[in-house]
Amino acid sequence: MGYSNKLFIKISLAFLGVLVALGLMYVAISGYVANRYLKEVNQKLYGGIAASTVKEAYPFKDGVVNTLAVKDIMHSTMVMNPSVEVYLLDTTGEILEYVSPFNPVILERVDLGPVHHFLEQEGKCFIQGDDPRHPGKLNVFSASRVEKDGKLEGYMYIILASDEQAAVTSSLFGSYMLRLGANMFFVALIGALLIGIFAIWYLTKSLRSITSTVIRFKEGDYEARIGDDDKGDLAPLANTFNDMADTINENIEEIKSVERLRRELVANVSHDLRTPLAIMQGYVETMLMKDATLSPEDRKKYLGTVLSSSEKLSKLITQLFEYSKLEAKQIQPQKEPFFMSELVQDALGKYKILAEQRGINLVFDRSPNLPMVFADVSLVERVIQNLMDNALKFTPDEGSITLKLVEEKNGVELRITDTGPGISEEEQTHIFERYFKANNGSSKSTGAGLGLSIVKKILEIHNATIQVSSKPNQGSTFFFQLPAYQGA
Repeated sequence: MGYSNKLFIKISLAFLGVLVALGLMYVAISGYVANRYLKEVNQKLYGGIAASTVKEAYPFKDGVVNTLAVKDIMHSTMVMNPSVEVYLLDTTGEILEYVSPFNPVILERVDLGPVHHFLEQEGKCFIQGDDPRHPGKLNVFSASRVEKDGKLEGYMYIILASDEQAAVTSSLFGSYMLRLGANMFFVALIGALLIGIFAIWYLTKSLRSITSTVIRFKEGDYEARIGDDDKGDLAPLANTFNDMADTINENIEEIKSVERLRRELVANVSHDLRTPLAIMQGYVETMLMKDATLSPEDRKKYLGTVLSSSEKLSKLITQLFEYSKLEAKQIQPQKEPFFMSELVQDALGKYKILAEQRGINLVFDRSPNLPMVFADVSLVERVIQNLMDNALKFTPDEGSITLKLVEEKNGVELRITDTGPGISEEEQTHIFERYFKANNGSSKSTGAGLGLSIVKKILEIHNATIQVSSKPNQGSTFFFQLPAYQGA
């Protein structure tokens, strides 16, 4: 509600400011146009007064100003029209004689340019000339040539709007504009109030709807969205809110998923940690209790079991730390060129003895003249190690594991194929998720389910993806591709 009031006040003040500005502009323009109109009317009505004055009496006698005649003419003219000022000019525009009441005449010469223009147009257009009583100010006038026997002897120059007339018209005009302005302001204010209320209601219609939806979302209705009918002119804002709400919902779902996986992790890790710890504790207690009666063979067997359990515990803890660092993006690849064939050959050497113990055949197939790849050697080695661990875990005794390197268009691809129980199509979409364990009936499925998740994270920071091709009872093939080294 407070926001609506503030918006209403701001729009109202802005609207009022516009009205005041328009009102001032109207008054200024109206004053200018009215003043010009009065002057133009005055010139149209009395533009021929100078010519009539010259016809009544000639102001020169033998080429010299006839002062008495001029004074009589000028006074007679001003009696008929008290608002005029009469000036007699020579052929250069110099003032020879004048009749001007009250204020003194300051100019000694009048610019003849407007006079010539007036005479050429025969008074048909609006023209202003010098006002001898006010230097720099223009005023309407009437003018006529003073000629004798075709010879120009001077000009009769009459100012049609004297200061006295201007004072009277200004007073009347000011009173008129005041009344007009007051009436216009009252009408405009009422009209603006009605228009403003309607405009504010209309303009804020979409905003009110959006505000209502936002409040619903704030109060927990996370499915609240702004419909197309409510967007109106605020469509960008509405679309942004909808996108934000979708993102928040996705984040909430992700948080729920993480929380669910966290619980699974706690359960899995608790079980995985408890098992080797319980084994270690049991054998150590047995060794302590039977220390005097244990044979060297049993002691060696017990110590071997404790060592194996400690190794499993260490491996699990290492995986947890490794995955947490990858998840937090604390590991950045240190890329360098190397041959994948050499890295795979080294990895096979580490698994050779373990594979022979179970009768598993390791096969390495590679295309000739493979290019170097550009990646982090230690991280790629970790990927191969996890994939080999996974293959050995699910490959039965006397089975086989094949590693194949082939050159692709954009790099080198590694395929690791086992002869295990395979993975169902449904589970293939989840096997790279953290803490997921495939339900393939194998008793060898141990650990916290982080191996393939670590593989996926490592390849992601290399802008690569891990993929799987598998069918139940037909084994599985995991493959990924690394970019070829382009050279310096």
